[in-house]
Amino acid sequence: MAPLQPTYSWMPYMQRLGSNLRQRRLEIGLTQEAVAVRAGISLFTYVKLEKGESNPGTPANPRLQTLLALAFVLDAHLEDLVPDLDPPSADR
Repeated sequence: MAPLQPTYSWMPYMQRLGSNLRQRRLEIGLTQEAVAVRAGISLFTYVKLEKGESNPGTPANPRLQTLLALAFVLDAHLEDLVPDLDPPSADR
């Protein structure tokens, strides 16, 4: 795999991660608050992760520990939550 360039567009990637979290949460019938409490993170942090951002216009950057906790709570494999990277293009 080619290394990611500093200009890699993380916002769409993190929005896909957030969408995956939300979809799985709804599939198993949990509220955002229930997921946050069970994963040991704040509700604010979880809501932002589902949006894919940390601050408006800034992509989220969750810790591996957080992602693993969310996978456990959502009864999912980490690789099912974390999207594949976009293939490198010629202009990157």
